Amino acid sequence: MANPWTGEVAIVIDGVSHDCKLTLGALAELETALGEGSLIDLIRRFEGAAFSGADVMAVVVAGLRGGGWTGTAADLITAEIAGGPVGAAKAAALMLACAFAVPE
Repeated sequence: MANPWTGEVAIVIDGVSHDCKLTLGALAELETALGEGSLIDLIRRFEGAAFSGADVMAVVVAGLRGGGWTGTAADLITAEIAGGPVGAAKAAALMLACAFAVPE
């Protein structure tokens, strides 16, 4: 079960819940997957609702890998993500928010 106090976000893929977290390593992997721009640019795209499906996929994969998943983006192409594209986008946005939130 995801622990929101540690920045974890749950996502259900093919009926199985996975804990996602954008660790430093996952963020570095995300930067590489994006190929250009910065994480701040990605956050701005999400805040402005100007993100792409590739952005969502990159964040979801990085978060899953940060949570210990050993798969790849190719493994998700035919996977059923709970909530569909909107559910995946919400999970990705929440992962970014949790990764860069200042603890209160």
